[in-house]
Amino acid sequence: MKISPKISDIVRTAKAKALATVGDDGVNVVPVSTIKVNDSSIWLFDFFMKKTTENIKENKSVGLACWTDLTGVQIKAEVEYVNEGELFTEATAWVKNECPDRVVKGLLILTPTQICDISPGGVFCSEDLELKN
Repeated sequence: MKISPKISDIVRTAKAKALATVGDDGVNVVPVSTIKVNDSSIWLFDFFMKKTTENIKENKSVGLACWTDLTGVQIKAEVEYVNEGELFTEATAWVKNECPDRVVKGLLILTPTQICDISPGGVFCSEDLELKN
């Protein structure tokens, strides 16, 4: 399912981003600094995520909130964690170009299942929020 260009832009340029996971100890929320939006997935990078990676081994459902001022979205997604292979190699090369001083330990691949407008009064139309084939 493809992410609309408008949502992709909001996610990439948001001033604030937070990833929520759930494990045996409950909810864990962490700030997100580096993000790459592809046609149908969102890449987050494990530079030092300990509790987050533990949680996604137990529960593949995550939430990502991205916002600037009062405009933003929440993305519900299923996550896959990879630390080897073709996508991991591609991800580390991308990060090396964007943030040369960072070392990627793993790649979190989020596949959105639902996108919600979290802006007061709603600013996105239903077409923007829809995941398309």
